[in-house]
Amino acid sequence: MKNIFRIALIAVAYLVSFILGASSGIIHPACYAYAGAILPLLFAPIYLYSNTIIRSFGAAALLNGFILILFLATGEADLTYIIATVILTSLAEIIRRLGGYDSIKGTRWSFIPFAFSFFAYTAHWWTATDDALAAAVEEMPAGYDQLMIPVISNIPVLIGVLALTIPVAIIAMRLAERVLKKQASALK
Repeated sequence: MKNIFRIALIAVAYLVSFILGASSGIIHPACYAYAGAILPLLFAPIYLYSNTIIRSFGAAALLNGFILILFLATGEADLTYIIATVILTSLAEIIRRLGGYDSIKGTRWSFIPFAFSFFAYTAHWWTATDDALAAAVEEMPAGYDQLMIPVISNIPVLIGVLALTIPVAIIAMRLAERVLKKQASALK
C-alpha cells in the first residue's frame, strides 16, 4: 500500500512537470517548443525515484503511460505523440533492462530516451503544422500563430535543442542522484 501511494505521488509530480512545460507557451511559443530541453531537470528526480520503487519493467512505462492515458482521455494526444511516447518509453525500458533494473547505470542510460518525452508532446508542431497553427488561432491570443511560424520554421535550432537535451539529461540525473542520495545508493 505504501508503494502504491508513492507511485501515485510520483505520477502526479510527473504530470505537474508536464503541465509546467506546456504552460511555458504562455510566455512565448519558443518556450513551449523547446522546454523539453530543460524539463529533464524536473524529470530526473521523478524518474530516479520511480526506478527505486519499481525494480523491474515499468518505471518509464508507468510515468509515460499515466500521461498518455490522461492525454487520450482529454483529447490532447495525437498520433505523433502516441507513437513517439511508445518508442521513447520502450527504449527507456529496454536500456534499463539491459543495464540492470537494480543498477544506477541502467537508470542513468535509460533516462536519456525518457528525457525526450516532452518533445513527443510538442512534435505535432512539426508533423501537423497546419493543425497546430489552426489550434493556436482558436486557443491562444490573437497573433500567437504568427509567433509560432518562425519557431516551427527554424529547424537548425530544433536540432540544436534536441542535441542539447542529451547533456542536460546526463547532468540532471547526476544532480538527482546528489539530491536523492538515499534512493540513488539503493541502486548498485
